[in-house]
Amino acid sequence: MAEKVLMKGNEALAEAAIQAGCRHYFGYPITPQTEVAAYMAKRMPKIGGIFLQAESEIAAINMVYGVAAAGKRVMTSSSSPGISLKAEGISYLAGADLPAFIVNVQRGGPGLGGIQPSQSDYFQATRGCGHGDYHVIVLAPSGVQEMADLTVKAFDLADEYRMPAMILADGTMGQMMEPVFMGNYTPKIVEKPWATTGTGLQRKHNIVNSLYLSPEVLERTNFERYERYKIIEEKETMYESFLMEDAEYCVAAFGIAARVSKNAVLAARAEGIKVGMIRPITLWPFPVKPFAEAADQVKAFVSVELSMGQMIEDVKLATGCKKPVTLCNRVGGMIPSPEQVLAHLRELAGGAK
Repeated sequence: MAEKVLMKGNEALAEAAIQAGCRHYFGYPITPQTEVAAYMAKRMPKIGGIFLQAESEIAAINMVYGVAAAGKRVMTSSSSPGISLKAEGISYLAGADLPAFIVNVQRGGPGLGGIQPSQSDYFQATRGCGHGDYHVIVLAPSGVQEMADLTVKAFDLADEYRMPAMILADGTMGQMMEPVFMGNYTPKIVEKPWATTGTGLQRKHNIVNSLYLSPEVLERTNFERYERYKIIEEKETMYESFLMEDAEYCVAAFGIAARVSKNAVLAARAEGIKVGMIRPITLWPFPVKPFAEAADQVKAFVSVELSMGQMIEDVKLATGCKKPVTLCNRVGGMIPSPEQVLAHLRELAGGAK
């Protein structure tokens, strides 16, 4: 039986990637995700894998493209400004229908911002990150165990649907330490007949490319890709519902904001305020259905975020603007406290203290 081990979130993610079958890592150090690269630098040579610190984030994502085209599990990790540099390469991966695993342990911005936790890359992640019409699967852990579990899930989803998948973690998730179970993963094995592995003179050449000079072909390809996205939206949406059965108010939060909010929900319940929480685990696809159902039940929503209000737009869209949606937030590396969220809930319920 596997035992719990105390691990930092970044390290748990890296070890889970190895257990998921990843043997190729290309990246560049940046706070607060550098431990991912450091862990891979130590472990990969011991297991016959490849670790390479690229000369830049741009180089790293293009190395990922090459290994993904060969059908191997591959990953890169960075933090907010580094993901911006990788955006063009992520678009190429999506345009070539290549599976790859990307990690963003977010820091404050815009620009260099700061090295403290943030959730202000939500738009960047859920709206495609780079140029063109596309999505990446976006998974948002709220603890070290999920940093590991969702890493394996991301590799599996990327392979199954031939597209990039991303862990979007705030800096707290990367730096915090918690007990975590490791070693019980059974990654899915997906056949990749499209990979550029050599023909053996048995088949035609496989060509991996994102260039379509015929507008008719490019249009058809985009429509076909979005049909695949519809399947993902139907089958792969993940969320946690907490005390929503009789809730009159609903908190929406992910990552560290969800952990803070859960304490606030319990405190509000102790005061007689009927509050529940919906925690999106997939930020794309966004869990529209539970929010739509909640809109017929609750009086109002609160989106708790480490941003100036990005996820709140998806909450409004999912609820059809049937009920008010307010924002409770801190930015710049600050984290909302349970007391701040509780005060917001009291005010919403008309009982500010």
